[in-house]
Amino acid sequence: MTLTLTVSDEVRALAPGFTHLAIEAHALVNGPSTEGTSALLDDAARRLAVRLDGRAPHEDPHMAAWREAYTAFGSKPSRTRNSAEALAKRALSDGGLPRINVLVDVYNAISVAHLIPVGGEDTDHIQGGMRLVRATGDEDFVTVAGGEEVVEHPDAGEVVWRDDAGVTCRRWNWRQGPRTRFTEESTSAIFLLESLAPMPVADVETAGAELAELLEKFSPGARITVHAPEQASRG
Repeated sequence: MTLTLTVSDEVRALAPGFTHLAIEAHALVNGPSTEGTSALLDDAARRLAVRLDGRAPHEDPHMAAWREAYTAFGSKPSRTRNSAEALAKRALSDGGLPRINVLVDVYNAISVAHLIPVGGEDTDHIQGGMRLVRATGDEDFVTVAGGEEVVEHPDAGEVVWRDDAGVTCRRWNWRQGPRTRFTEESTSAIFLLESLAPMPVADVETAGAELAELLEKFSPGARITVHAPEQASRG
């Protein structure tokens, strides 16, 4: 893998059922949302409704496991939901899913349809390798509030993704910073699918394969590599 991804021992100890699958992509073509990506998001919402069969997203066993993990590092999961639960809630609401841009729409559709957190980072803006760690609380998280750039700091013990420049995503997969977010000019990316037991690893691989197919569909000619899932010890 061109970009290194490491998971700290502290995170593995916190969530021994954690698995992540990475997809590298180059020569992508991004742009405004299209009728095709909009239809993809509508279909994902329908698939989610069938999967949940009347249950709320947090009642799904996989989402319940994420809530337990968030609680374990001191976050309140009903207030700061993992990205898949937050998207699922929006998908089932009257307003539906937001349309952002082609790449974000594609990975959001996979997240909702499979009820798994999926993130995307513009690798041209990653500095050094990406590391999933428990924060000291001193790290910088550069975000935007009220139209102005502001620097926040994660809570001590919070699980974050970071690179050499600082935190790229807070509370595991809750909120991504703008520095590595996809823009309509993004051409290189790393996509991360993150799961916890009891989701079978085979289900993660299925979601990853579908994401790769969609990337090829919306970016013909892109160079896409699906890496094998990496599992923490399940004890």
